[in-house]
Amino acid sequence: MPQTLQIIQSYLDHLKYQKRYSRHTILSYETDLIAFFDFIEIQFGESKPENIKPSFIKSWLASMKEKSLTSKTINRKISSLKTFFKYQLREQAITVSPMVTIISQKVSKRLPQYVEKNAMNTLFHSVEFPQGWKGKTDKIIMELLYNTGMRQAELIGLKEHNIDISNSTIKVLGKGSKERVIPVSNILIRSLKQYLADKKILIGKADPTYLLVNEKGKMLYPKYVYHVVKKYLGYVTTIDKKSPHILRHTFATHLTNNGADLNAVKELLGHSSLAATQVYTHNSIEKLKDIHKKAHPKA
Repeated sequence: MPQTLQIIQSYLDHLKYQKRYSRHTILSYETDLIAFFDFIEIQFGESKPENIKPSFIKSWLASMKEKSLTSKTINRKISSLKTFFKYQLREQAITVSPMVTIISQKVSKRLPQYVEKNAMNTLFHSVEFPQGWKGKTDKIIMELLYNTGMRQAELIGLKEHNIDISNSTIKVLGKGSKERVIPVSNILIRSLKQYLADKKILIGKADPTYLLVNEKGKMLYPKYVYHVVKKYLGYVTTIDKKSPHILRHTFATHLTNNGADLNAVKELLGHSSLAATQVYTHNSIEKLKDIHKKAHPKA
C-alpha cells in the first residue's frame, strides 16, 4: 500500500498547508484514512482510491458497528472519507466518489452540559487560588475560558500582543487560522494587566511570545489546562464533564439565557455556521420550560 500512503500524505499536506487545519485534526484524518485502507486491503485486496466501491465502505462501517463504536464516532469517520474523496475528485484522481450513497448515522441530540451561573460566581468569589505563580496562572486560565468562550488550543496559543488593553479586546486565532476579536470586561482586563506585571517580576526568563506560561516560563500544554479546569470546576459543580470545552458551553449558554443575539454568539465563538450555535437556544428553551413547570399553577 505504499502508493496509497503517498496519496494520503499528499492529502494531509493539503489540509496542513492549504486548509491550515490543526495538528490534532490532521492526526484524526490520518488515523481514519489509514484504518480504512488497511481494512479494505485485508478484506478485499484493494487499496487504490479509484477502485473503492461503496460496498467496501459499508463493510467497514458495519465492522465498526460490531465493535460498538458510537454513531458520533462513525459519522466522524464518514466525514473523513467524504472530504478525502472530494479532494481526489478535485484532483481528477477519480471520476466519481464512492461516498455518494453513504449516509451518516442518526445521532441522538444531547444538550451541551454547562455550569450554572451561581456556581461560576462561587468559583471566582469564594474559591481560594494558591499563592505564587501557579495560582495566578490557574486563575487567569479559568477567567479567560469563562469570559471569552475560547477553545483550549486558542487559549494556549494566545500571544501577549493579542491583548489590546486600551480597547478591552482579545484577538484569537481560531480554526483554519481565522482571526476573531472578542470584547472583554474591564475586570478581566485588570486581571490580565496584573498577570503581565507579575510575569515580569516573578518569571524573569519567561517567553515574551506567549501570554500564559508555567513556572519555568514555558508555554502551557493541553494536559495542564485540562487538569486545572477539572480541579476547580470540581469545587463548585457535580456535572459529569469538567473540561475547558464545558466552559465554552457555559459562556455561550449564559449569553443566550440572558437574551444575547444568536448571530453575536456565533461570532464570539468563531463558529463557521449558525447551525453550530443554535444548540445553545435549546438550553434556554429547556430552562424556560423548567421555570414554567415550577411556577405556573396549571403547568
